[in-house]
Amino acid sequence: MQKKSARGGKPKLETAMILAAGLGLRLRPITNKIPKPLVKVANRTLLDHTIDKLLAIGVKTAIINIHYLGDQIRQHLSERTDLEIIFASEADTLLETGGGIKNVLEYFGNEPFLACNADVLWLNGPSPVLKRMQNSWHDEQMDGLLMLHSTVEAYGYTGNGDFELDSVGKLSRKLERELTPYLFTGVQILHPRIFKGTPSGAFSLNMIYDKLIKTDRLYGILNDGEWFHIGTPDGLDQAEKYMQYRYSGVRHR
Repeated sequence: MQKKSARGGKPKLETAMILAAGLGLRLRPITNKIPKPLVKVANRTLLDHTIDKLLAIGVKTAIINIHYLGDQIRQHLSERTDLEIIFASEADTLLETGGGIKNVLEYFGNEPFLACNADVLWLNGPSPVLKRMQNSWHDEQMDGLLMLHSTVEAYGYTGNGDFELDSVGKLSRKLERELTPYLFTGVQILHPRIFKGTPSGAFSLNMIYDKLIKTDRLYGILNDGEWFHIGTPDGLDQAEKYMQYRYSGVRHR
């Protein structure tokens, strides 16, 4: 169970959610036999890259939802002893991002928590972005804080971005198909209260984001390092080449 933070203080973030139930369809044929979170970049799985970042900020327990080839993820993580891991199986029905988190809300109490996609890869800039997110959380004014990255500077990304960011960090959306300056990286701090009144079963977090935007409760913070979109074999190749040739012999930030 997540420890309570002092009222108005920074959240403890000792328990985190890792979303690992995706099918990895766009990364096939690579993911025909392994789940996407176990795809490797720089000789380390995407899932382990993410867990390493969570440990660095003080996370002690990870709740991980699994579906496609979930037994492989269980087996792989059985070798890690540096944090407690609790699996939430979605073997029968995929719950999507919102439903997957709502399914395990009991583990977070009434405190903000980190939620990360298992298949993301980022490098920190001058200061660790998760620590900046933790220090930037203001419970009285926000219900969600998303890690963003420049749309045009992301490796392997060909989309139009997701959000605009105002001078105080509040997020808004533009019309569909219009280029927006920032993309969502798959990493966020959320408060459990945002799930009140949401449907049972499968639903997307985008439904919650849209509600929070209307009430000025969704904020963003920029990652000033690198971010890699590993949604296709080409994106994976770009990430591997970056790590090999620009970070060769250096444990990344």
